[in-house]
Amino acid sequence: MNAVPPPANAVTADLWCQAGLPPSALASLTLSGSDPVMPSSFAVGTAAQASIAAAALAAAEVRHVRGLSRQQVSVDMLHAAVECTNFMSLDGVIPEVWDRFSGLYPCGPDARNGWVRIHANFRHHREGALALLGLRADDTTTRADVIAALSHTNALDFEQKAAERGLVVAALRSFEEWDASEPAKAVARLPLYTIEKVGEADPRPLPDLQATERPLSGIRVLDLTRILAGPVAGRTLAAYGADVMLINSPNLPNVDVIAETSRGKLSALIDLHHPEGRKRLAHLGTQAHVFMQGYRPGGLAALGFSAEGLAHLRPGIVYVSLSAYGHEGPWAHRRGFDSLVQTATGFNHAEAQAAGSDTPKALPMQILDHASGYLMALGAQAALIRQQQEGGSWHVRVSLAQTANWLRSMGRIPNGLACAKPDIECFLEATDSGFGRLVAATHAARFAQTPAMWARPSMPPGSHLPQWT
Repeated sequence: MNAVPPPANAVTADLWCQAGLPPSALASLTLSGSDPVMPSSFAVGTAAQASIAAAALAAAEVRHVRGLSRQQVSVDMLHAAVECTNFMSLDGVIPEVWDRFSGLYPCGPDARNGWVRIHANFRHHREGALALLGLRADDTTTRADVIAALSHTNALDFEQKAAERGLVVAALRSFEEWDASEPAKAVARLPLYTIEKVGEADPRPLPDLQATERPLSGIRVLDLTRILAGPVAGRTLAAYGADVMLINSPNLPNVDVIAETSRGKLSALIDLHHPEGRKRLAHLGTQAHVFMQGYRPGGLAALGFSAEGLAHLRPGIVYVSLSAYGHEGPWAHRRGFDSLVQTATGFNHAEAQAAGSDTPKALPMQILDHASGYLMALGAQAALIRQQQEGGSWHVRVSLAQTANWLRSMGRIPNGLACAKPDIECFLEATDSGFGRLVAATHAARFAQTPAMWARPSMPPGSHLPQWT
């Protein structure tokens, strides 16, 4: 295994400096706890704590830039890790996270042709993967049928055929196999995240902020993101006081976790395939400070909502993009989710090796999604500060694969898999929502003067009109 991970305060300080934020602000941050806090050979607790801490401290710095004093921020590592598990229940029921066809499958006898992970949580992805295997998407088809259909298939070949059809499948790779690939080489050339100026604009005055208000009060955020990192970013900014409006398409499905990630947000529907919908979004954009999107690279640009297009429409905008494999290289346009990126980039193989198992093993939470979400929130706030100090329109880019490289760079935790799963009860809260009685984790960042909170209950898509209140 690689060297023991660095202390969380050093990891957080590095994130902070990459954002171009003042080192003096780090004196206002207190971190507690140490890895392992979850059963993993990777520093998932450090990744959770550092990314949340950097995002929270950035909120405190936005408050300072708005003319108020800095305040103390503290983050406990176990609390941060629990927040990244996405635990939730609705009316006492814990929803099923995975579709019955989602998961890892061996290719060939004894997996001699590799392993593949199929993501089937959305109906069109499930039906597409089954059709590619020559199977019917109905109740007569079982996982055993999928295993049988894959028995004469090579994992890499199936991954490529699925990608050509816009499906979400990943072949299992070791770290060494991933590093040797062209997609990995492209991602390796990128920093953890980027903040790029994409247009000229004068500094845009922010609304006056009272000392008792949360740091992002009066800041408007358009949240055009889906499962899971992007919604976490919007939820985080909402906890810090931003006016966040989640925009969903009436034509796309969602999963149960939207009840947890919609806390604090307005939730509206806009069909961007109709001129009236695009006109409505453009109008909202002219009044927004931040525009976040997590659609397939190029998808919103084709509809007129690229970073450069928004910068022209609303000079001074902060535009945040999320992708699976970065914005450069042969996989720049490939779809992906946390579980798939874990598989493709070597984590499932490495975790299995640490466990002494021949069966691929997932990380204990979707840490690539969550850490990426908090990095999106960090980048958005750092860009807001730059806009206030320098002017300009800004584009923040984050990807799951870049976050994976960051997690891997921290090294490994000897005997980390022996860590017991923690008791999470003390980190949960119950609230009423439009989905039912919601139980989920509280936010791990603690602010000395303006506590983080979600002022709006989580509501289903379409509960609000697409207009700022």
